[in-house]
Amino acid sequence: MIDNYDSFTYNLVQYLEGLNEKVIVKRNDKITIDEIVLMKPAMIVLSPGPCTPNESGICLEVVDYFKGKIPILGICLGHQIIGQAFGCKIVKAQEPVHGKVHAITHNNRGVFQGLNNPLKVTRYHSLVVENKEIPDFFEVTAQTNEGEIMGLRHREYKIEGVQFHPEAILTEMGMELLDNFFQSTKEKDARC
Repeated sequence: MIDNYDSFTYNLVQYLEGLNEKVIVKRNDKITIDEIVLMKPAMIVLSPGPCTPNESGICLEVVDYFKGKIPILGICLGHQIIGQAFGCKIVKAQEPVHGKVHAITHNNRGVFQGLNNPLKVTRYHSLVVENKEIPDFFEVTAQTNEGEIMGLRHREYKIEGVQFHPEAILTEMGMELLDNFFQSTKEKDARC
């Protein structure tokens, strides 16, 4: 996991370890691409964080280098990093939301497969991936009633992001959402 200096990072680590995943955490400015390559990760998780994708250390470079090579999951800031790495614009949300539960709708694909719909999620963010001119290789998998993007999947690469916090206690089915990602990466010829 690439840690973007967020207070939720180790909550997320606990969830992942609860799914029997081995997790190694490295800060976004304390590791290089070469060091990640030597670690031979099965997947990369980009954690939440307090800043913007431009202030996320090595994260944009990680997405660019590892796309199509290993699965990548982005949470909150990690989701925004994925969007920006593929040319999406990151903009201010309609309103900042910190610690608020919202119902979102999803398309029952990727990480959302088999989850409640609508799904109650906990949001902590002031920025979003702009819901205009989304490249064709992205599928919007979840959104708010107001149309703000809450989930993206890459159609070709095993890359997916969610704007909310699945590890927050008030998010419904957060563990199942994370498990969906990890199970899909273990399938032969896995594609998100």
